[in-house]
Amino acid sequence: MSGPPSVIVTLDGAVHDPDRPLLFGDDLAAVRGDGVFETLLVRDGRACLVEPHLRRLAHSAAMMDLPEPDPAAWREAIGIALCQWASRSPEEGALRLVYSRGRERGSDPTAYLTISPLAARVGAARRDGVAAVLLDRGLPADGAQDMPWLLAGAKTLSYAVNMAALRHAAARGADDVVFVSSDGYVLEGPRSTVVIAVGGADGRPCLLTPPPWWPILRGTTQQALFEVARDAGYDCDYQALRPADLAAAQGVWLVSSITLSARVNTLDGRALPPSPLCAEMARLVDTAVAGDR
Repeated sequence: MSGPPSVIVTLDGAVHDPDRPLLFGDDLAAVRGDGVFETLLVRDGRACLVEPHLRRLAHSAAMMDLPEPDPAAWREAIGIALCQWASRSPEEGALRLVYSRGRERGSDPTAYLTISPLAARVGAARRDGVAAVLLDRGLPADGAQDMPWLLAGAKTLSYAVNMAALRHAAARGADDVVFVSSDGYVLEGPRSTVVIAVGGADGRPCLLTPPPWWPILRGTTQQALFEVARDAGYDCDYQALRPADLAAAQGVWLVSSITLSARVNTLDGRALPPSPLCAEMARLVDTAVAGDR
């Protein structure tokens, strides 16, 4: 990854040298993955969908029994970081909020944020779409609410399984993953929400995504997309989906805060038909992230 140096700001507003150490060696973020995070797109000098991301950060923290984050402090730190980034680059960036339990021996929570250049894969996925593979998540679609210790629906720093899934996909010549439940339902991607387009009753495409009460992360970009799409006259709904529904859809996208919308071109090595909605989906998502909902 090339580009300007990263920005690092702690929650007290202090700006840190990105080439100097920040964490203590026993911080539970590093030794246990015991914390939560959010990633936001920086575009045109502003962070996209700040309030939905702060709400989800608080939701994840509550699921992990972390102290409630102070949204005002996070907003102030974000503002400082954006000023720093604007002085270094006019380009888009990835803003990550990190909130951990603190040091292993006991301390206040660790809280900081970074802004970094976008990975090269982001532009390629937006422009060209992605090849995805289906992988078993090992959880049923229903019932995770009875197992809160699994932290289904929390955006935790324990991301090793997601990264392993992406490496497995790469070894198979694919770019991304769609997780499937143990009972055969589509869930989500390691870093995205699955959205498909199908023919509606009135002939206009309907946008569908798996139910958010399943063991998936509630998508901030997907929710904003549905608001904008409904305003534009599209039906949008949450519905149980099988892999066969993806193969038969008018389009399949992996929607996320940074990549925004990446059309799935192939699924498990099978080419999906071209979608007539590619440009429209990109426009809707761009509109969705332009407003803070």
